[in-house]
Amino acid sequence: MMGRKLGCRPAETRPGQPTMTSLRMMARRAPPRLIRDHIDPAPLMLGNDVLGDCTSAGLGNHIRATAALAGYQVAVRDADAVLFYERSTGYMPADPATDQGGVEVDVLTHAARDGYALAGQTLFPLWGSADPADLNGLRNIMAGLGAAYLGVHLALADQAEGGVWDTATPGDQTPGSWGGHCLLAWAYDGVAEDALVTLLTWGTTQRCTWRWLRSRLMEVHGLAWRQLMPAGGLAPDGEDWDALVGANRDYLAG
Repeated sequence: MMGRKLGCRPAETRPGQPTMTSLRMMARRAPPRLIRDHIDPAPLMLGNDVLGDCTSAGLGNHIRATAALAGYQVAVRDADAVLFYERSTGYMPADPATDQGGVEVDVLTHAARDGYALAGQTLFPLWGSADPADLNGLRNIMAGLGAAYLGVHLALADQAEGGVWDTATPGDQTPGSWGGHCLLAWAYDGVAEDALVTLLTWGTTQRCTWRWLRSRLMEVHGLAWRQLMPAGGLAPDGEDWDALVGANRDYLAG
């Protein structure tokens, strides 16, 4: 059994934080399917088997998923993810008691302000939050920005390894009875409640149903590494980019 640590603290909001809800891309009808079987996002564990650094691992794997869509890959090391975890949450390797996970909006704020440092470069994302109840908007984020950065309430029934996460599997289905976790939503076979969604977490892919995701979601964020994204496709257009840039600039300016 592989190690699987959690580390997403309860969802919070901050005054003036960027949002996706007003962008034109969020109002369009999302694709009925987002099939990416031919693309390997190459997710890595990034220390999330021994630390509750899922919020940092999620950003590192979002970088890799974005690069994969453009036909190349970016190296992200465990050391990079752990260093960002330290800087964005206050974790101190010498004190295991400080391994308390992260608040997603604060982690995203840190990334936008100070960057996600890799061996040869530091990357800065644009980001914005979305309504967790808006699954069409979530799908638009997946299709337009590569993957959605999610906070979920995992249940004890989700601890079983292998298989599909669903609300009909045996065990305690109470959202949050296991804990909070950060993961990425990458692809989906359809939009029906029992259609399958592909998640990126713990260095691999995990399948779930939309009804499971609807049950577990506590927060949804879109983020974009503009320097890595492929041209064209369903990415935000100039007006949406300008709005997202402006929202991030105003937020960081206080």
